[in-house]
Amino acid sequence: MMVPAGYASVTDHDAIARHFFYSGLLFLVLTGMIGIATAANPAGQRARSMLLTMVATMTVLPVMLAVPLAESLPDTGLFNAWWEMVSSLTTTGASLYSADLLAPPLHLWRAMVGWMGGLFMLVAAIAVLAPLRVGGFELMSSPYGRREYFERLPRSADALEVPSHLSSPAFQTELVDPAYRVLRALQAVAPVYVGLTLVLWVLLLLLGDSSLIALCRAMGTLATSGISPVVGATTEGSGVLGEMVIFLFLILALSRRFWPGGGELRATERIVDDPELRLAAGVVFLVAALLFARHFIGAIEVANTGGPVDPAGPFDAIGKGAAAAWGGLFNGLSYLTTTGWNSVDWQGARTWSGLTSPGLMLAGLAMFGGGVATTAGGVKLLRVYALARHGEREMERIIHPRSIGGGGRMARRLRREGAYLAFIFFMLFAISIAVVVILVSIQQVEFETATILSIAALTNTGPLAGAIPLTPAFEGTAGAASAPWDGWSGLSNYNKAILAGAMIVGRLETLAILALFTPDFWRR
Repeated sequence: MMVPAGYASVTDHDAIARHFFYSGLLFLVLTGMIGIATAANPAGQRARSMLLTMVATMTVLPVMLAVPLAESLPDTGLFNAWWEMVSSLTTTGASLYSADLLAPPLHLWRAMVGWMGGLFMLVAAIAVLAPLRVGGFELMSSPYGRREYFERLPRSADALEVPSHLSSPAFQTELVDPAYRVLRALQAVAPVYVGLTLVLWVLLLLLGDSSLIALCRAMGTLATSGISPVVGATTEGSGVLGEMVIFLFLILALSRRFWPGGGELRATERIVDDPELRLAAGVVFLVAALLFARHFIGAIEVANTGGPVDPAGPFDAIGKGAAAAWGGLFNGLSYLTTTGWNSVDWQGARTWSGLTSPGLMLAGLAMFGGGVATTAGGVKLLRVYALARHGEREMERIIHPRSIGGGGRMARRLRREGAYLAFIFFMLFAISIAVVVILVSIQQVEFETATILSIAALTNTGPLAGAIPLTPAFEGTAGAASAPWDGWSGLSNYNKAILAGAMIVGRLETLAILALFTPDFWRR
């Protein structure tokens, strides 16, 4: 909180600076007192307590983060400020406020909370979700306790070695404490995460963005939160060159192998054979081609129906076509990684063809999601890949019933156990969407609007609601919120609470939430 306090003081937002400074001092003293009070009798850390800590981080911590925001916006209320912080911390990026109604320090605070939420998920994926075999790690886990892709299977004549149980005194060391595991993961991930953010910030500054916009865009890209301090396209300063740089950094959200601690999720040794990257490349280029064809056909229909003749001739039409192709390519990767950035050429492509936004396609990309154990949300590419390979194998067995599937040990695991677990998660995800749609539709909200809002919340893709024209069946406002209804601001407190819960479930994933309700999880 001291960072936005200092920035607000420099930019002559003295009231906001005082709110953040006093809030920072208050919570610093409070946490210090709690630490002193509990240091004399520390409680034993157990693995399940870390999963409960993740849930508390997404639900209780935003209350603390919302205090300076609520003080800076007196007409918003603590509940709306809490909702805003939940959206930022879960890297959803949905906002109740129009960007032009918030002061720059508040934009910086929202971007920082989203950035810290992305770092938290990168660390928690390795330190908490991996040992519990949830969050996508269940697809690659070996029942033999080793990495089968890099180690040979033992022969049947080998003696069976019974490993010691984890409750053995030999394993009860300080290194196995979940808290120390989190610290080790933080030491490995944080330098890379901070360094890449600074590099992207400097590159955007060199390309023409202002300091605040460049910093918010850098943090929003690395965390895939999509939080922007401006209305409309976020690359007006740096233009297409800035989008190309962001495009390269968005690739980091497609696979965990780009981050420290992703060894368990490497299905192949070579990066060119990585199933997540190959599937992402195919999906992005296919969507870009379909979007370009859609806009191209729409432009021809406009010309054939007596539309205005372009005085610049065919060269300008070629430029518009190239811009439309790039807009589809950038938006495809942006929504696949659940970031939600829109290209500067996205609106131009729609103007060129006279067509509306392909909302269903963008929602489908968000449901696909990015890489396992990354900052992206959605079903995740590895699960989609496992289901696709299983379907391919079943089709092959229909034609050749006695055939033997190849591809190696990891490929066979993804086609069998991996596909089974991926199907379970996909059905849980579909049930979650249905439940959230039903709960949101209890009040007077149109079915299409409730569906898009539910998908945006569960996939942590808040800008999805702003990219698709939605029509509510009611009128409302949230005080300082932008228009009478702009995707989120006109919702009632009941619907906001439901969608906030959906954001938390989508961020932690359904299997991790269900693990809290199993008897084995609570058994000593």
